[in-house]
Amino acid sequence: MAKRQGTAEQTTRGPRDPERPAGDAPRRPRGPRKVTPRALENAAVFYLQRFSASTARVRRVLERRVERSARAHPEVDRTEAAGWIEDVLARLQRAGLLDDARHAETRAGALHRRGDSRRAIAARLRADGVDRADIAAALDGVAAEAAGPDPDLVAAATLARRRRLGPYRGDAAARAAHRQRDLAALARKGFPARIALAVLDAADVEALEALVTDGG
Repeated sequence: MAKRQGTAEQTTRGPRDPERPAGDAPRRPRGPRKVTPRALENAAVFYLQRFSASTARVRRVLERRVERSARAHPEVDRTEAAGWIEDVLARLQRAGLLDDARHAETRAGALHRRGDSRRAIAARLRADGVDRADIAAALDGVAAEAAGPDPDLVAAATLARRRRLGPYRGDAAARAAHRQRDLAALARKGFPARIALAVLDAADVEALEALVTDGG
């Protein structure tokens, strides 16, 4: 009878992990560590090693870290930690690791090459917390580097190629059947109707490429 009770108890608890010595309790996950100025700086540097980011975005990353730490450690002073964050951001800016103008230029170029309109690029940079002057300079850079006189026409043609829209569908019947869907895809990326229609109405891929080169 005793043997049978022991078996029932073992079944209720589940099988013992063979990798854990008998008698060892399972480890509990560690909570957030108490935040310090050094920890915030290390977190910011690590983030910037992985991502191109604006000052505002890095600030938000560090603020979330402080908030998690403060919930786990009530003695953390959020006001004091906010000052630490600003000190970290200032040091990173002086060191050249945090540069909103450079971030805006890099991000705008990547988005344009992917097929985003200038309007869409500006919206993304604003969401990143980039100021108007840096956004304007980044858009000027996009225009200077575009493969044609009209940066939005270049980007719309790029998007059409990537998404197989308009002349890239090849078959005339398929183009007609998907025209409204293709037009909506270009509109969602912020392209004005003039640009979207010019891309979709191109006779073929060669005609679209010539249109891009000439600037419409």
